[in-house]
Amino acid sequence: MTQYQTYAAPLGRFFLALIFIIAGAQKITGYAGTQGYMEMMGVPGSLLPLVILTELGGGIALLLGWQTRIVAFLLAGFTLLSGILFHYLPSLGMEGMEAQAQSISFMKNISIAGGMLMIVALGAGRYALDNRGTAAKVPAE
Repeated sequence: MTQYQTYAAPLGRFFLALIFIIAGAQKITGYAGTQGYMEMMGVPGSLLPLVILTELGGGIALLLGWQTRIVAFLLAGFTLLSGILFHYLPSLGMEGMEAQAQSISFMKNISIAGGMLMIVALGAGRYALDNRGTAAKVPAE
């Protein structure tokens, strides 16, 4: 394992996890507004607790490197689904800058899902709970 691999994987996990942790926390502090927005977009507001659990729980698990491949796979699916529901489909009825902004947001979701699938393929890397007690998983430098 190179020095780059040693530090890039946990740093990448941190940045990807941060997106979900912050989004989940914001949904808690703006619960009613988020629930109303979900309902306006045709998604039952009763799903909001599950969304918060997915974002916060998944983000924290990813940050800690716990069950990393499973969590990353689930977050990739969640990110693609939310991108389609909240960015791609609404953009179909828009024009100009509004459509462009939704397109950029959708592509952001696609990129995050791609990062998650890289974690599925390559694992958590160094400094992850997944590596506890298994020196064979993480070669010495």
